[in-house]
Amino acid sequence: MRICRFITGDDPRFGLVDGAGEKIAEISGDPLYTRIELTGATHLVEDVRLLAPVIPRSKVIGIGRNYADHAKEMGNEVPEEPLMFLIPNTSVCGPGDPVVIPDFVTEVSYEAELAVVIGRMCKDVAPEDARSVIFGYTVANDVTARDLQRGDGQWARAKGMDTFTPVGPWVETDLDIADLRITSSVDGEPRQDGTTADMVHGVAELIAHASRAFTLLPGDLILTGTPAGVGEIVAGQRCEVAVEGIGSMSNPFVADEQD
Repeated sequence: MRICRFITGDDPRFGLVDGAGEKIAEISGDPLYTRIELTGATHLVEDVRLLAPVIPRSKVIGIGRNYADHAKEMGNEVPEEPLMFLIPNTSVCGPGDPVVIPDFVTEVSYEAELAVVIGRMCKDVAPEDARSVIFGYTVANDVTARDLQRGDGQWARAKGMDTFTPVGPWVETDLDIADLRITSSVDGEPRQDGTTADMVHGVAELIAHASRAFTLLPGDLILTGTPAGVGEIVAGQRCEVAVEGIGSMSNPFVADEQD
């Protein structure tokens, strides 16, 4: 089941997306908290504005260096345990939304990732129970200001600025994530082409590890890391990221025009 969040000019609504990704059957309420019930209204995807399918009420948890080839290209070793960092929920934006590059940032990278959407409050989840707390999966671009990442020594600013976490186009609730292709392109030029099979730490381990430290809440996102091929993107370019079995989204990158 594919669940999207969209707008047609008024308040955001949720809907079920058909297999072709063309039509939306509107549902009532927030499916994270209420039973899914159809309202009877339908829309064409092309006639609505898709939003980030979920806005975490609590947090986004990023996982660093979870693909050996990406760790190598960045000159880093693979950590023995999952390397976690927090991203504020204010960084989340949706498909097509502009990623705004602040004027104090000089080097920005894209990172295509599989994102896990948590479905219920949980703590100290055993790996074998991880599936029971997953609402579904979506696509994320873990945009990173590399100059700040190097200079700050920790990653809050580098990865957590407003609009730096595009998410979409919808949540897929039924998906075998063992071997999914993850890709990115910039202005149509292929950049990343990897697979979830190459994760160092799998999704169940990531949920178990994160939930030992933090209580996970409905709508929390876990970004599971990115394969090799990351690189710089500048204002005026557009990045498309995709995960097999879910879909793709693209976002333009723009310069901050504030005085």
